[in-house]
Amino acid sequence: MSNHSEADSLRRGLSERQMNLMALGAAIGVGLFLGSATAIKSAGPAILVAYGVCGLLAYVVMRALGEMAIHDPVAGSFSRYAYNYVGHRAGFLTGWTYWFYWIISIMAEVTAAAIYMHYWFPEVPSWIWALASLFSMTALNLIAVRAFGELEFWFASIKVITIVVLIVSGLGIISFGIGNGGVPTGIANLWRHGGFAPNGVSGVLSVLPLVIFSYIGIEMLGLTAGEARNPKQTIKRAVSSVFWRIAIFYVGALFVVLSIYPWNEIGVSGSPFVMTFEKLGIHKAAGILNFVVLTATLSACNTGIFGTARMLFNLSQQGQAPQRLKQLNRRGLPIYAIAFCVGIALFGVALNYFAPKGLFVALTAVAAFAGIFTWTSILVSHIQFRKQVTISAQDTLLKGAPFVTYIALALILGIAALMLFFDETRPAILIGLAWAVLLNVVYAFARPKRAPATLDAIEAME
Repeated sequence: MSNHSEADSLRRGLSERQMNLMALGAAIGVGLFLGSATAIKSAGPAILVAYGVCGLLAYVVMRALGEMAIHDPVAGSFSRYAYNYVGHRAGFLTGWTYWFYWIISIMAEVTAAAIYMHYWFPEVPSWIWALASLFSMTALNLIAVRAFGELEFWFASIKVITIVVLIVSGLGIISFGIGNGGVPTGIANLWRHGGFAPNGVSGVLSVLPLVIFSYIGIEMLGLTAGEARNPKQTIKRAVSSVFWRIAIFYVGALFVVLSIYPWNEIGVSGSPFVMTFEKLGIHKAAGILNFVVLTATLSACNTGIFGTARMLFNLSQQGQAPQRLKQLNRRGLPIYAIAFCVGIALFGVALNYFAPKGLFVALTAVAAFAGIFTWTSILVSHIQFRKQVTISAQDTLLKGAPFVTYIALALILGIAALMLFFDETRPAILIGLAWAVLLNVVYAFARPKRAPATLDAIEAME
């Protein structure tokens, strides 16, 4: 008999609409609004090529994850699939590494929220806003998952609406000269100032790691599978739609910005989003954007608490985390897993303020490594999944697998190797590898003496 009772089952309260926006909210963050200027300085307009290449990689990862999620819609998602199809150690490494990724992200997001609130309330100490942000997002995670999904839907909608307004209004400037005295800007800025790739191929290669980090978060869709209503139909439609929306938002927004402004001027006069809105005569555009990035930050924090708690819940089910963490309250929420994650995040807030800056940067590097590690795990798990499981034609989302999966795996490993050649990204790989070694040591001492062959076998006995 299984030791998993009905009380161990998460409530399926998330709709397709909510799942879509949660994945969008996790993948579209502050980096697009404020951080894209750094990548543009290195690659110029050719940043669009980098986003296209990494977008294709994200497409394969999402389709591969979608096939496994349709077959087995569980909260642990890629950690569970690594556990079942690759091995117990793989599930342990994937689960705890992704958990750490979001813990560091939560720490960074609440710190950023404090900075954005300082724009309006400079006299209030930043730590107050950091704590307020963490506690308010925790409160949202303690309500029923259906209500949580609805609130996250509206959080993410603010970001999406802002991007859509930028793209539509930007196309108006490019085509009709709206806000530019009736003179269309055209798209000549894409090649005028030193060419389309002013820094050559090396400039494009150097930003691939930064660009792939922009897409990381899209896999959050897999973690919602355990609480999705009608998971088979919902996951299939969500996987098919969410990638194209994210790709259009990223590539579309950057195409507009790079067409309107010379690439070598972006970042010099502030955010390109603010510059575009001001050109359209929108007053106090900086304040509006500050509100948008604040909601983006809170949305990422909110989703991060959700994701880390579900990953701990799954690890506990696998016998790879304390058993108390899989207990649910009357609303079907992993209450102890949420409390544990928030407790660690509280420590991180203090660490961010009192520890040496280099330490927090090192932790962030591990988080960057975790994203690539997770995508690698998804692809490897999918290769093994296709060897072990026969799926119907209607559940096949990734055409050409496993050949396409192998190509994507080679590409992501190539990007990881590329990171060793650049000073900015080398620490992410080196510290990340050290983290992986540490987890392997922990696994060797902490793994249970007896473990089921797969969790699918457990569930089949229920």
